[in-house]
Amino acid sequence: MTAVGKAGGRKYRQELMVTPENLASIRRIISAHLRHWDYGAIVDIAVYCANELLTNVRQHTESAQCVLTLMRLPAGVRIVVSDMSAELPKVGELDYFAERGRGLASVKALTNAWGAQPTDGGKDVWFEIHCVPSRREAAVSRTSGA
Repeated sequence: MTAVGKAGGRKYRQELMVTPENLASIRRIISAHLRHWDYGAIVDIAVYCANELLTNVRQHTESAQCVLTLMRLPAGVRIVVSDMSAELPKVGELDYFAERGRGLASVKALTNAWGAQPTDGGKDVWFEIHCVPSRREAAVSRTSGA
């Protein structure tokens, strides 16, 4: 896994190979960044949804190679998973009793916005979760002019 980004920044980017062994550490990285950005209230949903997108890379593309990007927004976070497949995902019906096929329907139901778009090298699948930062973050923003 290769990580690019600075601590405390507004963006984190990581090139990775999605394997069962890597998923746990990727979930911890996402959780740590969101908590550092004072968006702890959305950690569980964001980690779940990111895990769904990453699992789709492993299941539906020829290569498990992808790029994970976390973007801190004024009103929450945007998480993007970029892979090398040009095939855009399809959302099925949300069936909680099905063993497979409900990942994107869950992402759609749990997030404020989501989408998929083709890129020159494949596609980006993303979602946004809106959240007001904690009081500590709001105080830091007011004093720093951010």
